[in-house]
Amino acid sequence: MIQPLETPLGDVLQDVSVVIPALNEESSLPLVLCDLPAVGRVIVVNNGSTDRTAAVAAEAGATVIDEPQRGYGQACLTGLAKIRQLVSQGERPPRVVVFVDADYSDHPEFLHDLVAPIRNGQADFVLGSRLLGLREPGAMPPQSVYGNRLACLLMGCLFRARYTDLGPFRAIDYRALCRLGMTDTNFGWTVEMQVKAARAGLRTVELPVPYRRRVGTSKISGTVTGTIKAGTKILYTIAKYALRTSQPPLPPLAGALAAKKTLAKKTL
Repeated sequence: MIQPLETPLGDVLQDVSVVIPALNEESSLPLVLCDLPAVGRVIVVNNGSTDRTAAVAAEAGATVIDEPQRGYGQACLTGLAKIRQLVSQGERPPRVVVFVDADYSDHPEFLHDLVAPIRNGQADFVLGSRLLGLREPGAMPPQSVYGNRLACLLMGCLFRARYTDLGPFRAIDYRALCRLGMTDTNFGWTVEMQVKAARAGLRTVELPVPYRRRVGTSKISGTVTGTIKAGTKILYTIAKYALRTSQPPLPPLAGALAAKKTLAKKTL
């Protein structure tokens, strides 16, 4: 089995922020937070939970943001908005933003592996590929494997993007993420990021990551309706960007520029 990188005891990744979208994950979220290496900030976006998800996140020391509008992409956007708010208030911007699911299907202890290429200046976007890694039996049902392969095939044909997975466990340079101008509020978030990363020419690396059966029932692949909705939205998103003949100019790094100005004033 692939082993996570060894890091010095007490090493804190202060320049890394982690965003965790969470919907009714009170049982699994503590496991995720426990396995995460020490980072600068952990933001849990409580996406309309009816259980103690927000409470257990707060008890573990995470920054908790409530987002009542349900949707995976919406939760991720809210987490990113919180980072921008903190930066605008003078907090140093993170070098890397990591997204990881709250259901404990990912292995958070491999975070070091994902952020290393970005922190070392070798990549802008690192995707944890479940299809390249070891998967626990039943962790990804056949429809998920097929859907991921189809989406990656289409992205390869239409955008010359070489991906093997749409895995949720991913790391991206904060400035690059701001420039992508992410907008999707639900199932299209992951594929939107990958399409935009390819079109923006980001240096992308895929790393094999292990994947296990999630705690509880999947809200997407665990239901027929969820599978159909997710598959339809993913294909729609790919088609939407394929039909755009030109890539719109990337927006300025508002958050990063604001932080630079703040730091400059402090040094004067």
